[in-house]
Amino acid sequence: MPESFGGRIIYLLQQYGPSFAKGAGVSMWLALVGTLFGCIIGFLVGIVQTIPVDKNDSTAKKILIKIVKFIFACYVEFFRGTPMMAQAMFIYFGSAAVFNINMSMWFAAIFIVSINTGAYMAETVRGGILSIDPGQTEGAKAIGMTHVQTMINVILPQALRNIMPQIGNNLIINIKDTCVLSIIGTVELFYTTKGVAGALYTYFESFTIAMIIYFIMTFTCSRILRVLEHKMDGPDNYDLATADTLTHTSGMYSYRERKDDRE
Repeated sequence: MPESFGGRIIYLLQQYGPSFAKGAGVSMWLALVGTLFGCIIGFLVGIVQTIPVDKNDSTAKKILIKIVKFIFACYVEFFRGTPMMAQAMFIYFGSAAVFNINMSMWFAAIFIVSINTGAYMAETVRGGILSIDPGQTEGAKAIGMTHVQTMINVILPQALRNIMPQIGNNLIINIKDTCVLSIIGTVELFYTTKGVAGALYTYFESFTIAMIIYFIMTFTCSRILRVLEHKMDGPDNYDLATADTLTHTSGMYSYRERKDDRE
């Protein structure tokens, strides 16, 4: 074992580089899949939480909506108010002890990350939907759109752009928080680092490597998501196409003329 700090870092990378890479791959995979399913859960819960209750609705519908909203509110508050490590222990070991449900380690890991992310995303989606001007919802209903059609075609596309930074933030948090899944035996980056550090008593060097790997993963994802946000913004300037020559002014062009030019 080299005596210098840099020498020990190089030695660990030479001896355990593939193990670090495999652990980092597992962490990234769990974060990506967990964030994806968490976003799906969050969108569903967030949309349900913003379902309007009209005074003309039947009593049964009002009661049903209130019950569903109450259940979802309890879910959000519970999983936002407890640490993921405790949730992992409760779900993985508790499901086997109480309900005799033996989850596989990988299913439990994805499930835990997904429902935890879903609780945070639910509030993000709810806030994103409420941030859209109510006049757009009223306009959509005025032309005969149902609540579902209004959400899909008018509200959610705009809300998605508003909540994109938070989706990226949840992904970055999940990359780091997958380390708590080592408590149920998931061999991700943190679990691998503990094994290397314990075998050679190189805790400082091993976790220095782990921190650098975590930073590379989070920084790369952050840059990619920033580019995606700019793509969703579209160009700064637009040309309005119109087929009506009477409305053709500066900043507009004739759709037919432009089409002829391309041909």
